[in-house]
Amino acid sequence: MTLHLAAALDGAGWHPAAWREASAAPRALFSARYWAGLVAEAERGLLDFVTIEDALGLQSSLPDGDDDRVDQVRGRFDAVLLAARLAPLTRGIGLVPTATTTHTEPFHVAIGIATLDHVSGGRAGWRPQVSVRASDARHFGRRQFPPLDLSRVPDLSADPRVRALFAEAADAVEVARRLWDSWEDDAEIRDVPTGRFIDRDKLHHIDFDGPFFSVRGPSITPRSPQGQPVVTALAHARLPYEFAAAGADVVFVTPHSAEHARAIVDEVRGLSGELKIFADLVVFLGDDAAARKARLDELDGAEFVSDAAIFTGTVRKLADQLLEWRRAGIEGFRLRPGAVPYDLWQIASGLTAELRGRGAFRSRYEAGTLRGLLGLPRPAGRYAEAR
Repeated sequence: MTLHLAAALDGAGWHPAAWREASAAPRALFSARYWAGLVAEAERGLLDFVTIEDALGLQSSLPDGDDDRVDQVRGRFDAVLLAARLAPLTRGIGLVPTATTTHTEPFHVAIGIATLDHVSGGRAGWRPQVSVRASDARHFGRRQFPPLDLSRVPDLSADPRVRALFAEAADAVEVARRLWDSWEDDAEIRDVPTGRFIDRDKLHHIDFDGPFFSVRGPSITPRSPQGQPVVTALAHARLPYEFAAAGADVVFVTPHSAEHARAIVDEVRGLSGELKIFADLVVFLGDDAAARKARLDELDGAEFVSDAAIFTGTVRKLADQLLEWRRAGIEGFRLRPGAVPYDLWQIASGLTAELRGRGAFRSRYEAGTLRGLLGLPRPAGRYAEAR
């Protein structure tokens, strides 16, 4: 069985000091050419997709609010807009931007992701995420959140406010999915002789009315090539597992061992038999990976830690670990390069070749859509079926 592989792109890499590595290009971080180069490298490696990180506030070493550090990357592009810029430059790889559901109208997100699916020819996805930070809320002024205190509530899922934000996110995903279905596939007639561009009977009001949103519809964007772009979710615990099971197609989990992976798979499968389960790993690759990471830790003044497991070593050893975790039920991996472009190149050139040599990775793109690559069917529109 072929493994699914994705790369999670974030600035100069996931290590806070990655921008200071010799192979980095810090002056190019805020350029389309830089991002086009990264995605082209991932596509040369035949990866299923890339994800692009985003948030409603600056990166920070604090749980809530801006820090005063000047030695780490700060600032990002809008992930959805960036993905739309990259789409015409690519042909086979999926593009999955992050868009936050908190403080954001699902109508806007839905038409943005649908547009991305159109301009990419069916290779779009979306990673919805919540924002619990009071500092993010102050950018919008519509709601006030208390400052996030992890010492008071170490398990965020126990915080009623966080549970409400996940409920809001679930409604946002449901609104987006209904809007994606609100145009039937053949609603556009485009018949010049009769002067009929659309069949109004095939545009549908979604009439969503919930505790967080009231959305009439239909969308302003016709149904896209995949019908439903792929929805993904990052999940560390029961509450986000439930969120993923209710509305996502792919879940990114964060096991730290094969045994842990098996336990997570069992828990997620108890909620959904349909979700594709990917494991996240931060990777520092190469014969000198340990020394490279140690240099970056020294530059940053602290040992790098992550919510995901951190792998340091050769692509051969990484392939061993991925195949071991596959036996635990993991179907794919979202690899977070510690530093780009070097670790991304190791993934796209070295790891894929190693896995291909073991019969565990593709030699070409077998489908033209992201759903096709992931083995997900194209869903029928719910309103067309009802009609």
